[in-house]
Amino acid sequence: MENQRQLAGPGEDPHQGRNAGTSLRVRPQYPEATFPEVIEDPDSSLLLEYWDILRRRKGTVVLIAFLGLLAALLFTLPQTPLYQARASLEIQSLNKNFLNMHDVSPTANEGSSSPESDLRTEVKILQSESVLERVIAKLNLAKRLAPENQTGLSAWRSALGLRESLPPLTREQALSVVTRNLKVRIENDTRLVEILYDSTDPQLAADVVNTLTSEFIQNNLEVRRQASQQTGEWLAGQMQDVRIKLEKSEDQLQSYANASGLLFTSEKNNVLEEKLRQLQEELSKAQADRIAKQSKYELALTASPESLPEVLDDPTLKEYQVKLTDLRRQLAELSSSLTPTHPTVKKVQAQVLTLESALQKERSSIMQRIWNEFKSAQRRENLLAGNYSSQARLMSAQAAQVAHYNILKGEVDTNRQLYDSLLRNVQEAGMNSALRASQIRVVDSANPPTRPYKPNLILNSALGLLGGAFFGMVFVVMRERADRSIRTPGEAPQYLDVPELGVIPSAGAERSRYFSYYQKGRAIEGKEEKNGNGQVELIASRKHSVLADSFQATLTSILCSGENGDRPRVLALTSANPREGKTTVASNLALALAEIGRPVLLIDADLRKGRLHEIFQVSNAWGLSDLLQGKKPPQDGEKAMGTSYPNLYLLPAGSIASSISVLLYSPLALEFLKRVREEFHMVIIDTPPMLHMPDARVLGRLADGVILVVRSSQTTRQSAAVASQRLMEDGTRVLGTVLNEWDPRKTGCAPGYRSYLYEAKRS
Repeated sequence: MENQRQLAGPGEDPHQGRNAGTSLRVRPQYPEATFPEVIEDPDSSLLLEYWDILRRRKGTVVLIAFLGLLAALLFTLPQTPLYQARASLEIQSLNKNFLNMHDVSPTANEGSSSPESDLRTEVKILQSESVLERVIAKLNLAKRLAPENQTGLSAWRSALGLRESLPPLTREQALSVVTRNLKVRIENDTRLVEILYDSTDPQLAADVVNTLTSEFIQNNLEVRRQASQQTGEWLAGQMQDVRIKLEKSEDQLQSYANASGLLFTSEKNNVLEEKLRQLQEELSKAQADRIAKQSKYELALTASPESLPEVLDDPTLKEYQVKLTDLRRQLAELSSSLTPTHPTVKKVQAQVLTLESALQKERSSIMQRIWNEFKSAQRRENLLAGNYSSQARLMSAQAAQVAHYNILKGEVDTNRQLYDSLLRNVQEAGMNSALRASQIRVVDSANPPTRPYKPNLILNSALGLLGGAFFGMVFVVMRERADRSIRTPGEAPQYLDVPELGVIPSAGAERSRYFSYYQKGRAIEGKEEKNGNGQVELIASRKHSVLADSFQATLTSILCSGENGDRPRVLALTSANPREGKTTVASNLALALAEIGRPVLLIDADLRKGRLHEIFQVSNAWGLSDLLQGKKPPQDGEKAMGTSYPNLYLLPAGSIASSISVLLYSPLALEFLKRVREEFHMVIIDTPPMLHMPDARVLGRLADGVILVVRSSQTTRQSAAVASQRLMEDGTRVLGTVLNEWDPRKTGCAPGYRSYLYEAKRS
């Protein structure tokens, strides 16, 4: 292997073949890209992205879920078990029409409240202090509830089995404990009321509920009975006063009637009033009769007698009229054949005259009868009118006496009605007070519960586990979403608009299940590691290694990145920030190129912290900084140091010099790169981070292209975008990026890499 290769010496004209004023070569201008102020995530399937995040961070999710379960257990286990007793009541509306209870009760206000408000009122009464105090006194809860009101120290003593005599609770304390543990709720759209009570003693919980139910019913009965008794007593007193007033008013009425001589046919009318009423009725009838008779008479005077209804309807006159008509017909027949002097004609004429005379006489008698009836009706009317006038005068004389009598009579009637009403109400109030019916019905009585309802260990554990899992998922998703670094393959081209030349897995990922295809080469790798190839900077020389294959794939992308078949000869590798693996990538790319039999020169351009000489174990006494300063190498002629790897030559950083940026701007740098471009198949320059110093930007202008090294989960999108932006603004060609230290166990796999990894795993 050739250990050294001749380079340009200081004695030669560094500007040979160039004008003295020649500086940087003219680079093709690229479109100027705007600085991305806010870098947005590309559109992708959020569900798949979240699933990938949760799959990768499942350990964190499981840990937080376990912590949630542990917190639930720590919260649940120390709690004292609570038992809950339950009873249900049906509260019906009171029938106020039964026995007229609505009229007996002075506080009944129908229409001013609804059934819902009545039900809520009963529930409030159930929870009132008066009812609860009766329960406390009946069950001696002041003593039985003392353990439930103990302090934390007393609870610990009880838990440790240390007996302690607890003093009984005061009235206020017992009432507070019962009120706190009691729950009363109304079932929706029903009249059912559910009573719940919590206690550490199941028997005590059932006793409190059942006693509260019975005391509530008893209290309801007593309240209604007392109200009825009070109402009855008050009504009895009022009735006695009304009875005295009634007797007094009746005596006054009777005395006045005897003194005034008023006679009454009934309780309401006296004799004079009855007679005057009868006369008025008869006078009205007489007037109506007289008017009818007068109308008939006046019609008879003005109309023809033959047209009067009495004449037309009289049967005698009808008979005479028929006979007269028949005789006149006979006379007409005889007159047609006989002379007027003929005896037969004269006989018929005599009969006609006789019949006409009788008919006229009958009509006259009818007219006389109509006249007589009119005069009789008129006379009767006059007599009744006179009698009514005299009776009215007599009634007017007694009007004041009758009015006073009616006043006394009305007072008697009012007192009698009031007395009767009070008597009826007193009787009804007595019946109501004796009635023991209740509108409250017990549907379900409380039984001692067999198991505690709180704390629910299973429910709390499930909630703690689910809550921990939920917060764990939220935590890992938010943490991943808040991470603005470039993590997976394919992200850098989306944010930087440059191709991705290769992906370098991390050393730990190489031994994971993602790259099980390479596990068969472990024996060979172990031998190589013993031979000194265990450094990650020299991993490209290893066989059957996914890292070596990754660098070979990256090198292939670089060699094919030239335009029109013109491959890049001088490459500058840089990164946005320190410790992103640019030195590792540079050394391994040089090794990969040397492996295929191409001479390659690796230049350590990090003149401040160069470390390639340590990696390849060569001397750093003379290097790039010395060459740019015009210093001669330690031996005659300038030599590029050979390495232990064939076809790989190294130019270390050299001694530390002042004004490093000035050296890079020196024409010697341009002349030096021109010479090595012709002597080597490729020149790889390892430059410092470009965001902290200008070395990489200066060398990028001298090189054919720049490769930006991005470290997975460390290089932020913003810093990578700034680095790429500055290189483009300088007119430097950015060949692409290399994703370094990618660990699919932590960052997941991009869609384009999953199939390969899983296929390798199946192999």
